[in-house]
Formats: sequence, C-alpha cells, structure tokens
Amino acid sequence: MGAIVLDGVSVARKTEQQLSDRVRNIQLKNGRPPTLATILVGSDPASKTYIKMKQNACKRIGMESVAIELPATTTTKELREKIIALNYDKFCHGILLQHPVPRQINERLCFDAISLPKDVDGVTCLGFGKMSMGEESFGSATPRGIMRLLAAYDIKLTGMHAVVVGRSPILGKPMSMMILNEHATVTICHSKTKNLPEIIKSSDLIVGALGQPEYIKASWVPDGAVVIDAGFHPDGCGDIELGPLYDRVAAITPVPGGVGPMTINTLLLQSVIAAEQMM
Repeated sequence: MGAIVLDGVSVARKTEQQLSDRVRNIQLKNGRPPTLATILVGSDPASKTYIKMKQNACKRIGMESVAIELPATTTTKELREKIIALNYDKFCHGILLQHPVPRQINERLCFDAISLPKDVDGVTCLGFGKMSMGEESFGSATPRGIMRLLAAYDIKLTGMHAVVVGRSPILGKPMSMMILNEHATVTICHSKTKNLPEIIKSSDLIVGALGQPEYIKASWVPDGAVVIDAGFHPDGCGDIELGPLYDRVAAITPVPGGVGPMTINTLLLQSVIAAEQMM
C-alpha cells in the first residue's frame, strides 16, 4: 500500500473557491476588495518570479495587489519608512516584504516594522511570540500552510515524535512551535546536528526545511512516517530524497505540488482574514 500523497495543489484550489466568495462579501461591504502590498527590493529574478506568482494568486480570487519595487540601493531607513506608510494606509490590508533583501538592509528590523494586523506573511517577532504562546496571530505562511495541509488530510499530531530539520526564523522555528502546540514532541535539528540519521530514524513525522537539495536521505526515514518536504530547488527536487519513500511511508508531500501551493494559499487566506478583521 502506497503513501497518501498530500496534494497541496488540490487543497489550495478548493480553498481559493471559498476565498473568492469571502472576497466578494468584503467588496460588497467596503466598496473595494482586500489589497495585498508586495515589496521587492532589487531585481533578483527568483524574487520577481515569486512576487508575480503571489500577484496572480490574488487576481484569481478577486483580490487586489499593489506591487512596490525599490532599487537595490535602498537603505534600511527608506524601506522602514515605506512599510510604516503602508501600516497607516487604510486601503492596504496585508504587507509582504519579499525575502531576501540586499545585504545593506537590516531585514529583521524591516520585518518588525510591519504592524501585527497586516503581518499576513507571519514574519514579525511579535507575531512569532504570540503564535508560540497559542495566542491569535498570523503564522509564518509556509509552516502554517503545512499545518493546514496536514489538517486537510486529517493527520493528527498528538503524541507523535516530530523531527524538524531546519531552524530558520520564518520556517524551521515557527514550524516547530506550531507542531508543539498540537501536542507532538518536537526535536529541532540542523546541518550541525550530531547523529542526524539516528534522530530521524526515531521520528513519526519529519519536516525537511534545511534548504539543501536531498540532504535528508531516504534510508534515514522510518517506515510509516509522515514526510513533509518544504524545500524546492532549481532541479525540481526538495530537501528530502523522496523517490524511494512513496511505497513505505504513511504520507508524503510531492515536490513540486505539496508545500509550495499551500504557502501562497495561506498568504491569501491570511490577507482575507486581515481584511475581514478591519471591516
């Protein structure tokens, strides 16, 4: 019996249909649809592609997106001023600052300039703290999308041993807290963890969030585990060697088509919620 394939494309498509109705209701009450402001600093081709994908997703459900493009020479002060202006813009419901920004910019300072009600990408320290404490906040979009995907397939985390490989502030760390909040036991690992294969072999759920192609080998993953691959690389592979796993694990996210669609879909969902809360 093969693994359950956690199809992020189908879950996202179903959610978009529901979000379209909510967007229409917001427009009827406010006279205009929810609006997401995207900020791109510099001209990185991959970042431009990601921004375009998010703008297209907004269009599909009837949302508006405002694209703000700033030169690569932008300073931290200039970027923060732009973000703060958007915080006070009543027609802007969500703010997304595309990662990464040029090296001269203090990215964390700029992320934390985003007001909590408009932090629809879940990147602020305040939002992370509230989420970790189980209080209402917008979670970081990729881990929140993963949690929604698991819920869509009725995968219960209570009592599981989850191994999260990766510790980034917008993926690995919030992912660990979200899983912990669902009553799993969480081990956080990274590229410098000793005995990583042995730790992974003890897992019921593994999340690959390291950002290195197929760093996690199929031979490390135990039979019957739930496998979540949050990586995506130019050659089309993720952070986990997925090919040999489809016949022996319980559930698995394909790459592409698993986590990626849920990230953008979660951004849309949180933007719609933000607009509803501001009504």
